[in-house]
Amino acid sequence: MILGDLLDAPVRGPADEPLGFVVDVRFVLDGPPDGTLAAPRLHELLVSPRTGTSFLGYERTEVRSPALLARWLRWRHRGTFLVRWQDVIAVEPGAVRLREGFRRLSPELPGRPSQRPDLHRAT
Repeated sequence: MILGDLLDAPVRGPADEPLGFVVDVRFVLDGPPDGTLAAPRLHELLVSPRTGTSFLGYERTEVRSPALLARWLRWRHRGTFLVRWQDVIAVEPGAVRLREGFRRLSPELPGRPSQRPDLHRAT
């Protein structure tokens, strides 16, 4: 499987109901470095109920400008959710199928720690 098999793929729930489209994926880096980086592993799918287009990075909570574009993209992607890769039971031609009991998670990404004042602590 390649990333292109997932992007824009329709997502179906356990009862074969349409849930939306894969608009992005998230990876985690596991294990010891292999060369210069740790090995990436697919962790989550970002599913939008209305469109197959990307968030263009506007799911990050600190991205607010240009304001008009940020508002439009948030409105267009309302109802978007994350689903963990472990909740995917099949990637078939034309659909990604989710297991019974999958959870819808928030799609927001927090800002980088250096930009979040609540994460700065005096030592």
